[in-house]
Amino acid sequence: MNFITSLVFAVSLCADCFAVSLCSSTTLKKIDARALVRVMLAFAVIQAGFIMIGWAFGWALVGLVEKISHIIGFLLLLYVGGGMLLEGIKGESESKDLNGWRNVIIGGIATSIDALAVGISLSMERLGFADLWMLFLFVFIVTALSVLAGITGGRKLGEKFGSWAEIAGGIVLLAIGVTILI
Repeated sequence: MNFITSLVFAVSLCADCFAVSLCSSTTLKKIDARALVRVMLAFAVIQAGFIMIGWAFGWALVGLVEKISHIIGFLLLLYVGGGMLLEGIKGESESKDLNGWRNVIIGGIATSIDALAVGISLSMERLGFADLWMLFLFVFIVTALSVLAGITGGRKLGEKFGSWAEIAGGIVLLAIGVTILI
């Protein structure tokens, strides 16, 4: 796998991380640099880790993951997006921010199911370990940067539009979840 292919994989895999961090961060009142780095690292480790896990266990899991990955992804995004939508409507925005580790981990997993599937497919194509490490590093770096951009942009939207931004974010996450099922 060459430089360009690895970069394209990384950018395409982190698009949903960007969307989740953008939509979820609209509810943030304040986030310091340390918390921002923790969220970025959590998403990046989960996303890049799922590539490795998928690759390592590709042979054993290929049938199962192909059959249920879309359902798992949908349910996780339904939980996160539905909660945001309901809280936006009720005007309660404090519990679905990215400062809570439970929400960060759920968001990270929900956005990384596709990375697991990609890792499995790459193992079936006999991708070498050296090429996998290059992809791992690209996915890690691009995911961290996309979460940084999403949180920064989402906070500005949240400050400007309040609960309407949270409602829109919840709808976007639900739409992503529905497209996973289709």
